[in-house]
Amino acid sequence: MQPLSDSSNPLITAFPAELASDAEAVLAVMPDSRHQPHASFSVAVEGQQVLIPGRLYNDEPPTDAVASLSSRQRQLLHCLYSRHCDGVVRQRHLEKVVGSTDPWVVPFVVQLVGEYVLEILVVICDELRDLATPGTCGHLAYGQFIVDNPAFFARTQRRVVSYWSCYYRGTYASFRGYPGCTLLDLLRSAASDRAGHPWPNFAPAGARVDGYC
Repeated sequence: MQPLSDSSNPLITAFPAELASDAEAVLAVMPDSRHQPHASFSVAVEGQQVLIPGRLYNDEPPTDAVASLSSRQRQLLHCLYSRHCDGVVRQRHLEKVVGSTDPWVVPFVVQLVGEYVLEILVVICDELRDLATPGTCGHLAYGQFIVDNPAFFARTQRRVVSYWSCYYRGTYASFRGYPGCTLLDLLRSAASDRAGHPWPNFAPAGARVDGYC
Protein backbone atom coordinates (compact mmCIF):
# COMPACT_ATOMS: atom_id res chain seq x y z
CA MET A 1 0.00 0.00 0.00
CA GLN A 2 1.47 3.33 -1.04
CA PRO A 3 1.38 6.12 1.57
CA LEU A 4 -0.50 9.36 1.31
CA SER A 5 1.02 12.08 -0.85
CA ASP A 6 3.19 14.59 1.01
CA SER A 7 1.65 17.55 -0.86
CA SER A 8 1.29 20.72 1.18
CA ASN A 9 -2.42 21.05 0.35
CA PRO A 10 -4.46 18.30 2.03
CA LEU A 11 -7.11 18.27 -0.70
CA ILE A 12 -4.57 16.95 -3.19
CA THR A 13 -4.39 13.76 -1.11
CA ALA A 14 -8.07 13.10 -1.90
CA PHE A 15 -6.91 11.53 -5.18
CA PRO A 16 -4.21 9.08 -6.27
CA ALA A 17 -0.75 10.57 -6.71
CA GLU A 18 -0.86 10.45 -10.52
CA LEU A 19 -3.69 13.00 -10.44
CA ALA A 20 -1.78 15.52 -8.31
CA SER A 21 -1.17 18.01 -11.14
CA ASP A 22 -4.86 17.92 -12.09
CA ALA A 23 -5.84 18.39 -8.46
CA GLU A 24 -3.50 21.39 -8.21
CA ALA A 25 -5.21 22.96 -11.23
CA VAL A 26 -8.58 22.45 -9.54
CA LEU A 27 -7.41 24.00 -6.29
CA ALA A 28 -6.12 27.03 -8.21
CA VAL A 29 -9.68 27.98 -9.25
CA MET A 30 -11.36 27.22 -5.91
CA PRO A 31 -12.09 30.19 -3.64
CA ASP A 32 -10.33 30.16 -0.29
CA SER A 33 -12.15 28.14 2.35
CA ARG A 34 -13.91 29.70 5.32
CA HIS A 35 -12.75 26.74 7.41
CA GLN A 36 -10.34 23.85 7.13
CA PRO A 37 -11.79 20.62 5.65
CA HIS A 38 -13.47 18.66 8.42
CA ALA A 39 -13.32 15.00 9.51
CA SER A 40 -11.33 13.54 6.63
CA PHE A 41 -11.48 9.78 6.05
CA SER A 42 -8.93 7.44 4.51
CA VAL A 43 -9.67 4.75 1.93
CA ALA A 44 -7.65 2.68 -0.53
CA VAL A 45 -7.93 3.44 -4.24
CA GLU A 46 -6.01 1.12 -6.55
CA GLY A 47 -3.43 0.34 -3.88
CA GLN A 48 -2.96 3.93 -2.71
CA GLN A 49 -4.29 5.53 0.44
CA VAL A 50 -6.24 8.73 -0.21
CA LEU A 51 -7.58 11.15 2.39
CA ILE A 52 -10.98 12.58 1.48
CA PRO A 53 -12.53 15.53 3.34
CA GLY A 54 -15.63 14.79 5.37
CA ARG A 55 -16.87 18.32 4.69
CA LEU A 56 -15.61 21.11 2.45
CA TYR A 57 -16.35 24.80 3.11
CA ASN A 58 -15.08 26.52 -0.04
CA ASP A 59 -17.54 28.55 -2.07
CA GLU A 60 -18.06 27.27 -5.59
CA PRO A 61 -15.75 28.73 -8.26
CA PRO A 62 -17.12 30.97 -11.03
CA THR A 63 -18.53 29.23 -14.10
CA ASP A 64 -15.83 30.57 -16.39
CA ALA A 65 -13.11 29.25 -14.08
CA VAL A 66 -14.68 25.78 -14.14
CA ALA A 67 -14.96 25.94 -17.94
CA SER A 68 -11.21 26.59 -18.16
CA LEU A 69 -10.45 23.19 -16.64
CA SER A 70 -9.97 19.95 -18.56
CA SER A 71 -12.69 17.30 -18.39
CA ARG A 72 -10.63 15.29 -15.89
CA GLN A 73 -10.02 18.37 -13.76
CA ARG A 74 -13.73 19.19 -13.75
CA GLN A 75 -14.38 15.62 -12.61
CA LEU A 76 -12.05 16.10 -9.65
CA LEU A 77 -13.68 19.42 -8.81
CA HIS A 78 -17.13 17.82 -8.78
CA CYS A 79 -15.82 15.05 -6.54
CA LEU A 80 -14.47 17.56 -4.04
CA TYR A 81 -17.66 19.63 -4.01
CA SER A 82 -19.70 16.47 -3.40
CA ARG A 83 -18.19 16.86 0.09
CA HIS A 84 -19.51 20.42 0.50
CA CYS A 85 -21.23 21.44 3.73
CA ASP A 86 -24.40 22.38 1.80
CA GLY A 87 -26.45 19.34 0.75
CA VAL A 88 -27.83 21.09 -2.34
CA VAL A 89 -24.27 21.77 -3.52
CA ARG A 90 -23.29 18.16 -2.78
CA GLN A 91 -26.15 16.86 -4.89
CA ARG A 92 -25.48 19.23 -7.79
CA HIS A 93 -21.87 18.12 -8.08
CA LEU A 94 -22.61 14.45 -7.43
CA GLU A 95 -24.93 14.45 -10.43
CA LYS A 96 -21.96 15.40 -12.64
CA VAL A 97 -19.85 12.37 -11.65
CA VAL A 98 -22.12 9.62 -10.31
CA GLY A 99 -22.19 7.96 -13.74
CA SER A 100 -18.40 7.60 -13.80
CA THR A 101 -16.71 4.33 -12.89
CA ASP A 102 -13.24 5.84 -12.51
CA PRO A 103 -11.85 4.33 -9.29
CA TRP A 104 -11.12 7.70 -7.65
CA VAL A 105 -14.78 8.75 -8.07
CA VAL A 106 -16.20 5.63 -6.40
CA PRO A 107 -15.32 6.49 -2.76
CA PHE A 108 -17.01 9.89 -3.05
CA VAL A 109 -20.23 8.17 -4.14
CA VAL A 110 -20.08 5.42 -1.51
CA GLN A 111 -19.52 8.00 1.22
CA LEU A 112 -22.75 9.73 0.18
CA VAL A 113 -24.62 6.42 0.40
CA GLY A 114 -23.85 6.51 4.13
CA GLU A 115 -25.21 10.01 4.65
CA TYR A 116 -28.67 11.36 5.40
CA VAL A 117 -29.92 13.35 2.38
CA LEU A 118 -32.70 11.26 0.83
CA GLU A 119 -32.62 13.11 -2.50
CA ILE A 120 -28.95 12.21 -2.89
CA LEU A 121 -29.68 8.54 -2.17
CA VAL A 122 -32.35 8.56 -4.88
CA VAL A 123 -29.91 10.06 -7.41
CA ILE A 124 -27.32 7.39 -6.63
CA CYS A 125 -29.88 4.59 -6.64
CA ASP A 126 -31.19 5.62 -10.07
CA GLU A 127 -27.68 5.79 -11.52
CA LEU A 128 -26.19 2.61 -10.05
CA ARG A 129 -28.87 0.09 -10.95
CA ASP A 130 -26.47 -1.63 -13.37
CA LEU A 131 -24.50 -2.79 -10.33
CA ALA A 132 -26.94 -5.70 -10.30
CA THR A 133 -25.49 -6.90 -13.61
CA PRO A 134 -22.22 -8.86 -13.29
CA GLY A 135 -19.49 -7.78 -15.65
CA THR A 136 -20.56 -4.17 -16.06
CA CYS A 137 -17.97 -1.48 -15.38
CA GLY A 138 -19.86 -0.24 -12.34
CA HIS A 139 -20.26 -3.74 -10.89
CA LEU A 140 -16.51 -4.30 -11.17
CA ALA A 141 -15.42 -0.85 -9.94
CA TYR A 142 -17.67 -0.74 -6.87
CA GLY A 143 -17.10 -4.39 -6.05
CA GLN A 144 -13.32 -3.90 -6.07
CA PHE A 145 -13.54 -0.76 -3.95
CA ILE A 146 -15.56 -2.54 -1.27
CA VAL A 147 -13.24 -5.57 -1.29
CA ASP A 148 -10.32 -3.17 -0.77
CA ASN A 149 -12.12 -1.22 1.99
CA PRO A 150 -14.19 -3.68 4.06
CA ALA A 151 -14.16 -1.64 7.29
CA PHE A 152 -15.24 1.53 5.46
CA PHE A 153 -18.16 -0.31 3.86
CA ALA A 154 -19.15 -1.96 7.13
CA ARG A 155 -19.39 1.50 8.68
CA THR A 156 -21.37 2.71 5.66
CA GLN A 157 -23.89 -0.10 6.08
CA ARG A 158 -24.41 0.74 9.75
CA ARG A 159 -24.81 4.44 8.98
CA VAL A 160 -27.48 3.74 6.35
CA VAL A 161 -29.52 1.81 8.91
CA SER A 162 -29.01 4.47 11.59
CA TYR A 163 -30.10 7.37 9.37
CA TRP A 164 -33.16 5.46 8.21
CA SER A 165 -34.06 4.68 11.81
CA CYS A 166 -33.55 8.28 12.96
CA TYR A 167 -35.11 10.23 10.09
CA TYR A 168 -37.09 8.10 7.65
CA ARG A 169 -39.12 5.49 9.54
CA GLY A 170 -42.19 7.67 9.09
CA THR A 171 -41.80 7.62 5.30
CA TYR A 172 -40.43 4.08 4.96
CA ALA A 173 -41.90 1.87 7.68
CA SER A 174 -39.86 -1.02 6.33
CA PHE A 175 -36.12 -0.70 5.79
CA ARG A 176 -36.60 -2.84 2.67
CA GLY A 177 -38.41 0.05 0.98
CA TYR A 178 -35.76 2.65 1.80
CA PRO A 179 -33.48 3.68 -1.12
CA GLY A 180 -30.44 3.23 1.11
CA CYS A 181 -31.34 -0.44 1.56
CA THR A 182 -31.58 -0.88 -2.22
CA LEU A 183 -28.14 0.66 -2.61
CA LEU A 184 -26.62 -1.60 0.03
CA ASP A 185 -28.07 -4.64 -1.72
CA LEU A 186 -26.53 -3.50 -5.03
CA LEU A 187 -23.14 -2.79 -3.46
CA ARG A 188 -23.05 -6.08 -1.54
CA SER A 189 -23.91 -7.94 -4.76
CA ALA A 190 -20.97 -6.31 -6.55
CA ALA A 191 -18.63 -7.02 -3.62
CA SER A 192 -19.80 -10.64 -3.34
CA ASP A 193 -19.03 -11.33 -6.98
CA ARG A 194 -15.64 -9.64 -6.76
CA ALA A 195 -14.69 -11.44 -3.54
CA GLY A 196 -16.07 -14.82 -4.59
CA HIS A 197 -18.22 -15.23 -1.48
CA PRO A 198 -21.29 -13.55 0.07
CA TRP A 199 -20.46 -10.16 1.49
CA PRO A 200 -21.41 -9.55 5.16
CA ASN A 201 -24.69 -7.76 5.73
CA PHE A 202 -24.48 -5.45 8.76
CA ALA A 203 -28.11 -4.34 8.73
CA PRO A 204 -29.90 -5.76 11.81
CA ALA A 205 -31.98 -8.80 10.92
CA GLY A 206 -35.21 -7.12 12.03
CA ALA A 207 -34.53 -4.12 9.83
CA ARG A 208 -34.02 -6.39 6.83
CA VAL A 209 -37.36 -8.10 7.35
CA ASP A 210 -39.91 -5.68 8.76
CA GLY A 211 -38.29 -2.34 9.45
CA TYR A 212 -37.68 -2.69 13.20
CA CYS A 213 -34.17 -2.64 14.61
